[in-house]
Amino acid sequence: MSILDETYALSNGVHMPKLGLGTWFIDDASAADAVRAAVEIGYRNIDTAQAYGNERGVGEGVRESGVARDELFVSTKLAAEVKDYDDAVAAIDGSLRTLGLDYIDLMLIHSPQPWDDFRGGDYADGNRQAWKALEEAHEAGKLRAIGVSNFLREDLESLLEAATVVPHVNQLLVHAGNTPVELLAYCAGKGILVEAYSPIAHGEILKNAAVEAMAEKYGVSVPQLCIRYTLQLGTVSLPKTANPEHMRANAHVDFEIADEDMAALKDLRAQDYGSSSAFPVYSGK
Repeated sequence: MSILDETYALSNGVHMPKLGLGTWFIDDASAADAVRAAVEIGYRNIDTAQAYGNERGVGEGVRESGVARDELFVSTKLAAEVKDYDDAVAAIDGSLRTLGLDYIDLMLIHSPQPWDDFRGGDYADGNRQAWKALEEAHEAGKLRAIGVSNFLREDLESLLEAATVVPHVNQLLVHAGNTPVELLAYCAGKGILVEAYSPIAHGEILKNAAVEAMAEKYGVSVPQLCIRYTLQLGTVSLPKTANPEHMRANAHVDFEIADEDMAALKDLRAQDYGSSSAFPVYSGK
């Protein structure tokens, strides 16, 4: 059985494929081709966001993939700036229209704060309003599952005070070199599945000699080792690529990382994202 066929069960019983295709930085004009290629290779989990500006292309790729809609798992995210109930309702319907889909499998609040104030002010009320809109869309069948992204424990606790649905998912920056062990454990305790975005550390991990040596030991590439690491943590892994060769290679991860090597990767601290440090999620906040 390929990793592409394996799923996790969310707390509401919906099944989510363990390996997905991230589409950040894939422009709208190229997104449909990338999605079609991924689906042809066997991917069934496609992740986008309003902020990526490629929902139209992703939706086109899904619709034209030749695979039944109910076999695909499509996620998108409410723009981080949406912190108002009415705006959230409109944005959810906007994503459905832009994607051209009757329902979305998973929709997340992209960040607990707007990007220009990431890890800054208090948006607890705005998050609760956005969450109420997601809960209602979920109840109405527009969304099969709902969740959050970049939420720390305090953000989750604040949301849970008013929530009627515990988030099914929290999508986080998780990779060898940045493993938020306590947050992962907290989410597991609440039945919240974690998705690991940037499992290859936005490419920077490729320069790490210790990780390179470990990959050689297993006879795999550094990206394959890093993807396998996030899977063995019990997270969904979301490597981002528009390159079909990379998509194929990223799915060849049917090896097992030994406990001592998992521990070494978990203890690794590598959080220099080079020029990408300008993006809020890589800024070290």
